[in-house]
Amino acid sequence: MLLEEDPATLIRHTIGNFNIHPDKTAIGRINESLSTLQQARDLRVREAESALKKLSRNFQTLATQHNETVSAHHSTDHASQIVELDTQKFRVAKAASDLEIEGERLEQELDGLKSRLHELNLQGAEGDGATRSKRELEDPTILKLKVYRSLGIDIDPDSSGTYNKATIRNTQKGDVHVVNIDPRFSRFFYANYFWQTI
Repeated sequence: MLLEEDPATLIRHTIGNFNIHPDKTAIGRINESLSTLQQARDLRVREAESALKKLSRNFQTLATQHNETVSAHHSTDHASQIVELDTQKFRVAKAASDLEIEGERLEQELDGLKSRLHELNLQGAEGDGATRSKRELEDPTILKLKVYRSLGIDIDPDSSGTYNKATIRNTQKGDVHVVNIDPRFSRFFYANYFWQTI
């Protein structure tokens, strides 16, 4: 037989070594960002549509009043009223045009945000390579984890982010040990145990 251990046990250990929690967290943050952007865009579009409908109603009211005025008054008053109504109509048209321009600006802003989100998705949750390398050089926890990993020891955090479990691999013996770190025992105890195991 090629393998001394049961393949199901090996597969279970392999699956246990995968850490997909950061990926799931990053996808959750991205989905939240997309949802927030979509809600903000929908809100702005609704506000613009509401303002446009209000202006359209005002325009219709003014047009009706204009028609009534034209039919009710003499021709001498007609010219001055037409000028006034035309002025109001142009104001309404200008306001509608401004709203349309604002809508286009918001569309461009949304496209820019989508582009930025796409760039962030390509970089991943950890950021681009330069940012990640700089953070790894400055973060003592990451440096410690790298040292442990180079010795064949993987330190795993729990759901609260506390590092309380170690997986020790001895490639020479083909052994894997999982150790739950209890704060009641000293660091000296665990250091001796790790050295004896590796």
